[in-house]
Amino acid sequence: MNTNWSREEHILAFNLYCKIPFTKINAKYQPVKDLARILGRTDGSVAMKLANFARLDPVLKARNVSGLTRGAKGEEDIWNEFNEDWNNLGYESEKILARYKGVSIEESAGIDIEGIPAEGKEREATVKVRVNHNFFSNTVRASYEFKCCITGLKVPDLLVAGHIKPWAKDLKNGTNPSNGLCINALHDRAFENGLITVTPDYIIKVSEALIHKLPKPEEDVFFIPYQDKKIILPKRFLPSKEFLEWHGSVKFKK
Repeated sequence: MNTNWSREEHILAFNLYCKIPFTKINAKYQPVKDLARILGRTDGSVAMKLANFARLDPVLKARNVSGLTRGAKGEEDIWNEFNEDWNNLGYESEKILARYKGVSIEESAGIDIEGIPAEGKEREATVKVRVNHNFFSNTVRASYEFKCCITGLKVPDLLVAGHIKPWAKDLKNGTNPSNGLCINALHDRAFENGLITVTPDYIIKVSEALIHKLPKPEEDVFFIPYQDKKIILPKRFLPSKEFLEWHGSVKFKK
């Protein structure tokens, strides 16, 4: 086994770093063991590689959680590449993973193929969008450890990765996890329609337009308790203050 990690191996390691909770980075966690098997490496070496990426994460640094203190330049290169081009690197990482598994990217990424054209450029473009959306969703929800940032709800089936700035408004950052919030379906709908927002200081604001429309029980249960409360912050990929500022100034109905 080659002890040096190739660019593709670094990409696959970062792909997994994004998609599993930070607290699960250890040699006994099954996805870590699965990647080790795919790469032909030991469980411990893969876990160590994932921990090496943690030293580059500014959110973890701010919490004085540095991961391992030593690492390779390859980790820095891939970290920078992803953060400069999430859309293409996210998709590329899923393509590489599918190739290593020996299956199609649709199967590997677990995307819904219903309605996808049989072949051609339209199929390729549609597959890329769905793969990227799936990667974004997995990354954002794992960053929050599958917990709603507003309510603390821990039921994965009721949580979504909501965009702060819609993909259609910012194609470049459609897959950027710092453009996402892990949020329950109800509050995601309210956020999407500008009825609630989160300030750049991570404070929840409920629109007066929503408050005046709601009957008292729903208002008191679903929204007012969270007014002026701070969201539960993710372990990685902190929501971008720039995107939150955009939402507050453009989408939020004051």
